[in-house]
Amino acid sequence: MSRIGDLGNALYRGKVQYDFVGKRRRWYAISALIVLVCAGSLALRGLQFGVEFTGGAVFQVTAPGVGVDQARTAMDEAGVPEAVVQQLNNDRLRIQTPNLSKEERDKVVTTLSKDLKVAEDVIAVQFVGPSWGAEITKKAVVGLILFLILVVVFLSIYFEFKMAVAALVALVHDVLITVGVYSLFAIEVTPATVIGVLTILGYSLYDTVVVFDKVRENTAGIATTGRMTYSDAANLAVNQTLVRSINTSLVALLPVIAILVGAVGLLGAGTLLELGVALLVGIAAGTYSSIFIATPLLADLKEREPKMVALAKRVENRRSSGREPAVATASTATSSGPAATASGATASGQRQQPSRKKKRR
Repeated sequence: MSRIGDLGNALYRGKVQYDFVGKRRRWYAISALIVLVCAGSLALRGLQFGVEFTGGAVFQVTAPGVGVDQARTAMDEAGVPEAVVQQLNNDRLRIQTPNLSKEERDKVVTTLSKDLKVAEDVIAVQFVGPSWGAEITKKAVVGLILFLILVVVFLSIYFEFKMAVAALVALVHDVLITVGVYSLFAIEVTPATVIGVLTILGYSLYDTVVVFDKVRENTAGIATTGRMTYSDAANLAVNQTLVRSINTSLVALLPVIAILVGAVGLLGAGTLLELGVALLVGIAAGTYSSIFIATPLLADLKEREPKMVALAKRVENRRSSGREPAVATASTATSSGPAATASGATASGQRQQPSRKKKRR
């Protein structure tokens, strides 16, 4: 078996454990700092919305050897000094302007053709009205709100309300970080960004549900046995699903990195940048939040219940008397369930038979 396989097996059985839930204040502080930086950037700098949201015109010019400064000079001459000029690759420029009349757009095309020494037919013009941008913004916001409501309803039915709250906080955490990165690095927000954000919300929820399902399995009947606290069982669940979460995230990130390096970096496909960044940041944030935010927060919420407070006291008394180990293992979690307690099953699934002594003749 490989080293990763050995580590995964040890984590699942509880022979090796990392204290994710016990150190939750540290993770809360790290996340709070990141979220504050992103929120501060959003408040001070805002987002750079694409023409699809704000309305305006986009001119794409194929002009080998022409730089951004030359294009900006041409736009000043055309009477549009507020134009945003981007270099897509060595021979293509993208120029975004506010709403222009047909006469103003024609003047821009003529000026660019003359100053950059290119034919007018190589200048592609895209015009988007402001009403279309407002409509797509409204639909994006409505879609996000409906998604969050359905998440709470689904998790409340499938698990419980406190798990839904923890998952929702993790989702908001992921969205703030993803959107904050767009503000910090002044990356344009386009419909592709909205698609990327909605995609990573589903991914983050999927990863959290996997961990929560294991938490529910480990905590079945936990209040009646007194062998481990809710936090111990939740931390064991995170460790048991840790290797799976990391492997899934790495497999998901590889094609995203290929998009950013190959399509954006080498081929200059700027449209894919808005999608790729959302996926890259969102998948990483979703994996982090399912381990360091959602499960520790769930443990915080559950530990405040009266029966869990009483359970924690019983476990502490047993451990102080030396009757129970301080670290929960998979066998402890398995024996916490009512079915396992009744059957006397061990962690390996084998039934322990009583020893028989030979009769003397």
